[in-house]
Amino acid sequence: MKKWLLLAGLILLMAPAFAGQINADSLWFREHYTKKEVYIPMRDGVKLFTTIYIPKDESEKHPVLMTRTPYSCAPYGEKEFAPYYRRYLNVYLRENYIMVTQDVRGRWMSEGVFEDVRPFNPNKKNKKDIDEASDTYDTIDWLVKNVTGNNGRVGVFGISYPGFYSTMAALSNHPALKAVSPQAPVTDWFQGDDFHHNGAFMLADAFSFYSSFGKPRPKPTTEGPAGFDFPNFDNYKFYLETGAISNFTKLMGDSILFWKDMMAHGNYDAWWKARNVRNFTSNVQPAILTVGGTFDAEDCFGAWSTYKAIEEKSPKASNRLVMGPWYHGQWAAQDGGHLGNMQFGTNTSEWYQRNIEIPFFNYYLKQKGAEPKIAEATIFFTGENQWKTFAKWPPAEAKETPLYLGSNGSLSFSRPTIAKAATSYTSDPSKPVPYTEDVHFNRTINYMTDDQRFAARRPDVLVFQTPVLEEDITLSGPVLADLQVSISSTDADFVVKIIDVFPDNFRYAEDAESEHRRVPSSTYPMGGYQMLVRGEIMRGKFRNSFEKPVPFVPGVPAEVKFTLPDVAHTFRKGHRIMIQVQSSWFPLADRNPQQFMDIYKATDADFKKAEINILHEAAHPSQIVLPVLK
Repeated sequence: MKKWLLLAGLILLMAPAFAGQINADSLWFREHYTKKEVYIPMRDGVKLFTTIYIPKDESEKHPVLMTRTPYSCAPYGEKEFAPYYRRYLNVYLRENYIMVTQDVRGRWMSEGVFEDVRPFNPNKKNKKDIDEASDTYDTIDWLVKNVTGNNGRVGVFGISYPGFYSTMAALSNHPALKAVSPQAPVTDWFQGDDFHHNGAFMLADAFSFYSSFGKPRPKPTTEGPAGFDFPNFDNYKFYLETGAISNFTKLMGDSILFWKDMMAHGNYDAWWKARNVRNFTSNVQPAILTVGGTFDAEDCFGAWSTYKAIEEKSPKASNRLVMGPWYHGQWAAQDGGHLGNMQFGTNTSEWYQRNIEIPFFNYYLKQKGAEPKIAEATIFFTGENQWKTFAKWPPAEAKETPLYLGSNGSLSFSRPTIAKAATSYTSDPSKPVPYTEDVHFNRTINYMTDDQRFAARRPDVLVFQTPVLEEDITLSGPVLADLQVSISSTDADFVVKIIDVFPDNFRYAEDAESEHRRVPSSTYPMGGYQMLVRGEIMRGKFRNSFEKPVPFVPGVPAEVKFTLPDVAHTFRKGHRIMIQVQSSWFPLADRNPQQFMDIYKATDADFKKAEINILHEAAHPSQIVLPVLK
């Protein structure tokens, strides 16, 4: 108690000084910048609302750094200044950047019609052929021709949905656009980001987001939409009691256009392909810095995939990747030292801001100093808590190493030799496996590193683990789950979780030079902690094709193979590697009725139990292929 009282006292003593610093920075901002609000005309005549903060310093020409967003460029009014000074963005102010934020077409104060993840049009023929790349081009063109004191060099950055608009900016190829940083960019909403993972519908995020964001905006406004009135604040209880997806569609009503579109496109068809950014990353000209979090619950897939797509389709591009141990957007926060119960031993966010992002934009936009020594891939490895750099990603040194599921919960690098062996469980949609043990309302950001002991204790979760490791094992790249299964039904989901099991006597060491290089933890019991390193779901009917789903034949062995997003983690000597397999992950993902059908049209009566067999025998070895760094 004395410790907490002392800490509270220190916070109270520091608060006036912190507030004073904010006030001083705010005052400096107003004294050194002018804010303008303008409508910038696009080629088709639509005007986009744009806020521009211009340095009063006329001693030099200034670069432009822009974010395009569907989330509003508030505060509105030329006397109302955005609080850039409260974050590391204050550095850009001190560097005299022209800071620009724009409401994208059809959102907030901008004219036009909004379209979610508006497809890129590579074959524009007239002024009516527009997309987000053309809107970016037209905006940049106006800025460099009309904003006083700019140096003709423009950068674009943004997190999440603004990350998507950053990727679209890179496809505009305006000659003044020199540097782009897509950060946790929305990339493919069917295979890996936000609202679907491998075809499985990510229910909690989709419904909570579109029940407010998706509401129509008939005319420009500064007022945001009202949210959905949830009847209770127990996440698991609400989604389970609401039932089938068709019931959520009734709650949405007829006005949420993108929800209706998703319900009409249950397979990976041409509609989805047009909205997959990876298909259009050819001929990228500006320098690219893709940034993401290895524990990003929303767009982890997008960062890895955007980098790889540009690398493949624009091999001559200056293309770099940074991945830290972050939740969604944590790299832009003040504290990057921990996530949930995991401690990283250093402020990873501040290190990234000072050593990667700011030097990147300063060089390409201000031509300040020598080209920064930013590696092709800069990746933070949890477990050992170290930044590592690579000439390519995944590293050439990574070796695909199968880890085989075995009898009695064993996990081994040796292929099974038993003729007949399987481990079974019953998947009951009426009692789905929760994604976290907490009772909560909003989807948590910590579940990506949560303790999985709660799940290991359930009879519908299979647990396989290695003996205690005799040496460190480092994973560096995507993980391939290759399950051999037989089921009693015609469809099922498969969730694979890669877990780091801590020693029973584990504790965070206070010595910074200790083996784990971490700061002291909270009072949470870390001995035996089962840290989720990576988890992913696969909708079984898409096992052969996302375009043409097929049913399982009950009782007949089938292969379910899918790729989990990349891992950057070291399992330390004395730890164990654990694999958990289950068939629900609720309400993160919707429940599978476990019948082959259009799940979006399923009713409550369609949900059935299924017997799931995970085979681990000589003829049908289930394996998890790990990218082991040598």
